[in-house]
Amino acid sequence: MLKDRLDPAHRTTGIIGPKKRRPSRDSDVALESKRLRSKMDSVSPSSGTHLSANTNSSERSHRIPKISRKVHACTECQARKIKCDVNPPERSICTRCSKKKMRCVVNKSLQSLLGEGTEWKTTMEENTQSLSLAVSKILSVLDLPSLESFAAQQQNTQPQVQQAITRSVEAPASRPFRTSGMAMTRENSQEPTQSRASDTLVTDPMGALYEVTKLRNLRSNNLHRNGYVHAARPTILEDDFISKGKVSEADAEELFRTFSTSLNHYLWGGIALVHEDLVSVRRSSSLLLAAIFTVTALHVPGKEQVFDICYAEFTALVCDSMFDRYHTLDGIRALCIGAFWLSDVSWKLAGHAVRIATELNLHQSYSRAMRGSREHFEGARLWYFIYVCDHHFSIAYGRPPVIHEDATITNHEKFLNLPGISQADFRLHSQVSVFIILTRVYNTFGPDIEQVVAEEDLIRLRQFNHALDSWRLHWESQLTPNRFIATYPAKGVVLHYHFARLQVSSLSLRGIQQGGMHDLTIDRRDLANNAISCAASILQTVLDEPGIRNSVVGVPIYLHTMIAYSAVFLLKVQQKWKAYNLSADATLIRDLVMRIIRLLLDARAGERHLSRHIATGLSKMLDRFTSWEAGEKSRNLLVDSGGISQDEPTNPAAHMWEPNYAISDTGILRMFDSSVPFYDEHYFPLGFFDVMSAGQPDTEYRHRE
Repeated sequence: MLKDRLDPAHRTTGIIGPKKRRPSRDSDVALESKRLRSKMDSVSPSSGTHLSANTNSSERSHRIPKISRKVHACTECQARKIKCDVNPPERSICTRCSKKKMRCVVNKSLQSLLGEGTEWKTTMEENTQSLSLAVSKILSVLDLPSLESFAAQQQNTQPQVQQAITRSVEAPASRPFRTSGMAMTRENSQEPTQSRASDTLVTDPMGALYEVTKLRNLRSNNLHRNGYVHAARPTILEDDFISKGKVSEADAEELFRTFSTSLNHYLWGGIALVHEDLVSVRRSSSLLLAAIFTVTALHVPGKEQVFDICYAEFTALVCDSMFDRYHTLDGIRALCIGAFWLSDVSWKLAGHAVRIATELNLHQSYSRAMRGSREHFEGARLWYFIYVCDHHFSIAYGRPPVIHEDATITNHEKFLNLPGISQADFRLHSQVSVFIILTRVYNTFGPDIEQVVAEEDLIRLRQFNHALDSWRLHWESQLTPNRFIATYPAKGVVLHYHFARLQVSSLSLRGIQQGGMHDLTIDRRDLANNAISCAASILQTVLDEPGIRNSVVGVPIYLHTMIAYSAVFLLKVQQKWKAYNLSADATLIRDLVMRIIRLLLDARAGERHLSRHIATGLSKMLDRFTSWEAGEKSRNLLVDSGGISQDEPTNPAAHMWEPNYAISDTGILRMFDSSVPFYDEHYFPLGFFDVMSAGQPDTEYRHRE
């Protein structure tokens, strides 16, 4: 009977008796697992080890692990061993859990997990491949290195970055010079598309060299072959000198607010600073942030300690930027801001800004902007900004400008016809226009300050003066008042007009020896008197025009150069050439210089601001001028009384009142070297237009302490 019941053939015939429930498949699996465990328990450890040691290694290598079955029931139904109708994703909750309002959870088997993992991996591979193709296409269009080269660069730079961080943590006060091997890395030769440079027949020689060698260090650091970088990677706010506690948040907000509402508008407003808040500047450029804080702290009384911190940070960042491959427009703005106000590094910063600008191809932005490219509008505007910065200091130091006159410069007024032009652009281009004239003067008469202007060339000086007259008429009426700096824009045109005419007219006296002064012609004398009149007009304009007088603290150092040059010119003319009846009034000169000194001393500015040093230097010069006048009066009394002959040589002591105003090539003032005396006549930046230095006696006044 038992055999028959176990025979499968009899199970289908229907046996009389109580119907037994057949075990489910899950229970069969459970029983089978129990039998296997009991067999394993009966095997001793030693025998298990013996069997394991004798197992064929080839069988182990080909053994395939079993995959668990797919789960068809939720955990609640599995626990009660009842049928479950859950079928995700079509049916996510079974009937029983829905009626009982229980949570229906289906535990995933290994098979389902592997299936989902394979599906996810396939999807990610497809997405990554699509993304890689898209990035490669972008890199080829932008003429950048292939995608594979960036991974190599990252691997090479990570140790260097870690070392730099370690050095900065160990020695935060010092910035070690970065020494590295010359980067002779080559671009990936398998480029998807031909570069646009290779499609052009006429290209720059360095571009041809790069096309042949594919050396990355031969390329410009711009993203566009003919464009420029708009922005670098965002600066980490937690890594700037504000977050490090060098400058407090309160000082930072105050300095930025002062710059944006005052100093920025003396740089034609909206060109040097395009950010609306401090956070935007911090994210954009640490160099720009340091430049703004440095020049602002220079102007604000009581911020000397902040100035020292910011100045050190700024100069360190400038040094770091010297060998950087990647630059931004904000970095160039930072260099120009520093050049306009930091007298000891102005020439160096201006030259550095020009170099970076040409690397970014800003000199080509004008032509593209005129052809309708809006992305090059800001680059063209910044190129004119750099042009003015360059010429401010080439004129002041008597050095040839770096940026030469080309179609971009001569046709600069066409730029004002583009949409988006503001009063800031009109003010800036008025400066471009006047420096075009002064540069032509420099190129016409050369840099030799001992070369006398020939009589037949005096007519050319008059022609340049007529050009300056036209310049004033054209621009003065176009500049409207500014709500931050009042009438300074239009009054600044008047000031620049007088200064330009002073420089042009004074060339009539260049190289003239004292012994030959009797031969002054009417034309030469007329030009000399015109120069004297312009110098006096500059000082009177500064003193009498509220828009200028209130701007003594705030204007760039070029206008302080105007004041210093005019005062020195008048004092020199009266001292050296009084005998030749030029229209120099000693009383008027003394009064103007005294009032200028008082104005500069009363100005509210930081201790290192240039106005204080100019006042100190002019005070010394005025004292010597007064002593010289007293000596001249005593000599005239002796001549009138017959004590000495009028033709008799002057007492050698009289030469003490004729200081030698030598041209200084060391700059205006070194801010941190206490061994350099305060701003005196030896540190005035008188270069090409310093007509008084040449041809004078070599006597030197030694100040008696």
